[in-house]
Amino acid sequence: MCSEKVLPSLSLRSLPIAPSAPENQLPGVRRLARRELPIDTEALARYLVGKTLVHQTPAGLIGGRIVETEAYVVGDAACHAFRGQTPRNRSLFLERGHAYVYFIYGCWFALNVVGGKAGIGTGVLLRALEPIFGIDAMRRRRPAASLRDLTRGPGRLATALGIDRHHNGLDLCGQGSLWLGASIRPVGTVGVSSRIGLTREAERLLRFYERDNLYVSGPKSLNR
Repeated sequence: MCSEKVLPSLSLRSLPIAPSAPENQLPGVRRLARRELPIDTEALARYLVGKTLVHQTPAGLIGGRIVETEAYVVGDAACHAFRGQTPRNRSLFLERGHAYVYFIYGCWFALNVVGGKAGIGTGVLLRALEPIFGIDAMRRRRPAASLRDLTRGPGRLATALGIDRHHNGLDLCGQGSLWLGASIRPVGTVGVSSRIGLTREAERLLRFYERDNLYVSGPKSLNR
């Protein structure tokens, strides 16, 4: 059950509207092409650490650096695709680089980047983001959160960036409003650990994070 006070799936229609910021206000950031994404899902999870996640909204650009991911691979009992395709997980079977968004714990959305080839059913959960731009808009969605906790955790990340089921199935390598970008700065040392909050196959070393980054989630014991 969700105990933290959030503004659920807050539409930007309820916020003061400012003109959308053009992409050239993010110097050095370009959209990633699908061919740049590793086909192997575990490799994709590692690759995405340090990359940029951008949501272009009526209030301007919102986003930052991806600093924590988890891979969900073929044959993985914790993966939503483990028992095959369903109406809920259909987007997980798209080609790599698409969005798979689902609702968890009755209060959070979570964003995954689909991995592998079309029809396979693997993905990378984006667990934490270092907020870089559009922070004021994020804070309007999560007014009680500190800067450190604004996007630290998959549900907080999606809420702060205004990501919900309407983004499910979007091409994150396309020309849409939600997209993956190249690194803003060089990534630090990438740590590896078991995954968080699972009851099945949690011990698998499929979680990747930027070591010593303030915005990484999880217990300290996993982040050493």
